[in-house]
Amino acid sequence: MVALPDHISMSAEEYLIWEPTQEQRYEYWDGEVVAMSGGTRNHNRVSANFFKLLDDALAERSCEVYIVDVKVQVEPGQKYFYPDVVVTCDQRDDDPQLVQFPCLIVEVLSPSTEAADRGKKFAKYRQSPTLQEYVLVQVAQPGVEVFRHNEQGKWVLSEYNLDEILRLESVDVEIAIAHLYRQVQFETEAIEN
Repeated sequence: MVALPDHISMSAEEYLIWEPTQEQRYEYWDGEVVAMSGGTRNHNRVSANFFKLLDDALAERSCEVYIVDVKVQVEPGQKYFYPDVVVTCDQRDDDPQLVQFPCLIVEVLSPSTEAADRGKKFAKYRQSPTLQEYVLVQVAQPGVEVFRHNEQGKWVLSEYNLDEILRLESVDVEIAIAHLYRQVQFETEAIEN
């Protein structure tokens, strides 16, 4: 197998044809294709737990929950990202490759992606007219941050710790934060600090 550079350039149309044929996932940033990094066991476990809890809660509703391998069209022809978990309840979302109308996006933070997830990705996600909640989940220690789009058009932060219940208003679902961390092993030092 030939190794690809971390960043390669192509048009959005080329990317949408090329990327599904690759073994690795790639995001698309304004003509630049960026390789996705691998995750840890804790990252994978938290993502899977969040997906399962949402999928079970939304099983009888007309919402779809996707994990890891479904990209979100953030800006047509410009930006396509892979969130850890995405929910759409919009009937217009019928493209087999991607979600165009997300109401909820979850990013599980890792040292290599946290700055982008909090910064430039969130800045772009905020431009989505359908996105109502953006959730950031820590894996080094228990903690969840939820940014909600309020009626005044502002993004408001709510923080949750291990013994609290997270209410996701976008999909009318409640999740115990402790359930998100089922089978996650934290470093003792991280929890004590």
